[in-house]
Amino acid sequence: MNNDAILELLEKQFSLKPDSAKVLVVGLGKTGLSVAYYLRHLGIQFAIVDSRKKPPYNDELLAEMPDVAVFTGGFEPTVFAVATHIIVSPGVSMEEPMIQQAIAQGVQPLSDIDLFACSVTEPVVAITGSNGKSTVTTMLGQMVKAAGKKVAVGGNLGTPALDLLTEQAEIYILELSSFQLERTSQLNAVAATVLNVSPDHLDRYASLDEYAVEKQKVFRGNGVMLINADCPYAAKMLETAQAREQITFGLQKDADFGVITSTGGESLAFQGTEILPVNKLLVSGVHNQANALAALALGKVIGLPEAAMCHALRQYKGLKHRVEFIANIDGVNWINDSKATNVGACIAALEGFEQESVILIAGGDAKGADMSDLVPVLKEKVKALLLIGKDGVLIKQVIDGCIAVLEVATIKKAVKQAAKLAQSGDTVLLSPACASLDQFANYQERGSRYISEVKRLEK
Repeated sequence: MNNDAILELLEKQFSLKPDSAKVLVVGLGKTGLSVAYYLRHLGIQFAIVDSRKKPPYNDELLAEMPDVAVFTGGFEPTVFAVATHIIVSPGVSMEEPMIQQAIAQGVQPLSDIDLFACSVTEPVVAITGSNGKSTVTTMLGQMVKAAGKKVAVGGNLGTPALDLLTEQAEIYILELSSFQLERTSQLNAVAATVLNVSPDHLDRYASLDEYAVEKQKVFRGNGVMLINADCPYAAKMLETAQAREQITFGLQKDADFGVITSTGGESLAFQGTEILPVNKLLVSGVHNQANALAALALGKVIGLPEAAMCHALRQYKGLKHRVEFIANIDGVNWINDSKATNVGACIAALEGFEQESVILIAGGDAKGADMSDLVPVLKEKVKALLLIGKDGVLIKQVIDGCIAVLEVATIKKAVKQAAKLAQSGDTVLLSPACASLDQFANYQERGSRYISEVKRLEK
């Protein structure tokens, strides 16, 4: 789509006129920087504000766009007062008083995903969920490549959505968080899914129901709805659909895409017809069977050949920091699942292991989540629990002595203690069930620290 057509659509949808609009971009992270580049490309006047004194991309922005006004170190009313439109980065809560005040006074909110949706003519697939969205997004991306099509993959995962537009893809695949969806109105994906809904980000949402409502916004438009029949919250979303095509996937209930058992073992299947034996998947665990079913369902909607999808699944090795095998030391497997930043992800990881064989390292920033859902799987799978981070005590409280618990505070101490406890045949699993920001920059840094400590044991 050319710039004139994009600007015409933005004016129609948001009354955003390039000759008079003054857009305020709130937050100078990766998303904010991508918005800045794109607004400059469209010739729209903008400024940037960030509550941090030195935002991470401040130097790059000033080097590339020295004439852009950048306000750091807080949110000043005078900065918001001149804006006609506001684009708030996902990392900034929409409940910030200055943002709420600006919107109440008539400033028009939109998002980077809105800009993307108004700029793209090729098919877009949208994927959200509390857990598994990065896996399904990358699985589907590899399927599209195996089918010989040019694909661009990003959004909440890796490359910001607006930066994908330079790739001239035939298909765009977006992983979207609830924070992105809550401020987006223009997305109309040809295929969209809510993989699951479990407690997460309850420091930003009043309840799990409110969180689910934001996830459901991925279904705006008229594309095909892909629903996880095993998830009550996701399955309930079927009830709101009117004259929409729907496809279901799931492990526990009858679904269009499911798992069947025959003389040869279990297989991924579509409406009872075998697609791929489960033992051909390189990634383990029933949660990855569900992820593969979701990717197959999305791939079917966008017309990918079954042979290409199966080829991609046979080659898919999984994501770094997501149930990632690190080493076997004296018969003990060490697994890095630092990407498990909520309770549901930790449960999914644990369910892939044998009974009472896991020494679990968990804890961090719980983000207001209820840890009690962990108890049944901890009793079944975990022989010892090592707690790190500021909210490890919350996990200890709900365990209430049902398994052995040690508070070790740091990753380094956790690995040393786990090495003392583990016996041949055991698995030491870092699956925190919490965010990492109390001790690390992100879950990647947490996982890398764990890997380096395990590698020291090998030496």
